[in-house]
Amino acid sequence: MEMLNEMAVFSQVVDSGGFSAAARQLRLTTSAVSRHVTRLEQQLGGRLLQRTTRSIKLTELGAQVYAGCARMLSTAREVHTLAGSYSARPNGLVRLTAPVVFGQVWLAPRLPGFLARYPDVSVQLSLVDRNVDLVEDGVDLAIRISRELSPTLAARTVCAMRYVLVASPDYLATYGVPAHPADLQTHACIYLGYGAYGDTWTLHPLAQGADAKTPPKGKATGQGKGKRSESVALDDTVQVKVASRAAVNNSAAIMAMVQAHGGIGLVPDFSAQAALASGAVHHVLPDWAMGEPYTGTVYAVYTPGPHLPLKTRALIDYLVA
Repeated sequence: MEMLNEMAVFSQVVDSGGFSAAARQLRLTTSAVSRHVTRLEQQLGGRLLQRTTRSIKLTELGAQVYAGCARMLSTAREVHTLAGSYSARPNGLVRLTAPVVFGQVWLAPRLPGFLARYPDVSVQLSLVDRNVDLVEDGVDLAIRISRELSPTLAARTVCAMRYVLVASPDYLATYGVPAHPADLQTHACIYLGYGAYGDTWTLHPLAQGADAKTPPKGKATGQGKGKRSESVALDDTVQVKVASRAAVNNSAAIMAMVQAHGGIGLVPDFSAQAALASGAVHHVLPDWAMGEPYTGTVYAVYTPGPHLPLKTRALIDYLVA
């Protein structure tokens, strides 16, 4: 049993890249960590690390021992997870990450209900607009919006996501209500404007009655003011290049500009949901749907393994429901 402890300390030294860093992780003194490794070397009858004042390097024996230690610790974690998965109640801390705006407007309002249902579970939420490494960053669950996920990850679908066009009633009353995608070329349009989210948009008509909404009220209908510009239509699909003086890399900021009557904004539906419900903005071209890259699915992503902790499974089930 004592040797197992020495092996765990040795593995931490390698993972941390040094004795001092390992000592901080293990909450031991550096000298105590060094003694553990020395005792392991004595028990195995060979040097495991080449040590200098600035770095450590595995010996040939050390590399083989480290591989065995890593397998041992992985098995220990699986046993611990297995025990937790059979607990009568979900408990413990769930480290969760999500995109910034989605986390603010969709995810965060749902967490109080989850915490009320599971009083023994805590949540640590980190909002970042990047795909974190679940293993390296110690994340239990990541919410990702994507059209395709890495095959190395396990995931469940939380909900579908689509982009919608919205504008304030005052803007539409002043500049008219677009009746066709080509009419967007005569309007001030606001969009994300980075990566694939450019100013050339592809739209296709929805099936009759699917997601159709009452047209917003305004003093004008049809194409609005100005002459309709040329568009390309192939099998009812329309590709249009919009003129815009504003590209913003945050959908909450786009919504703020839209509600300040700054133009027609292209945003994820979750960003616009509250404003649409209150009437602060209207859905523009509700009978049309955006094509790629303005489509996606919201996934709950986690590291694959034989035993998903009960606390993580409970949170996924809650969000999916």
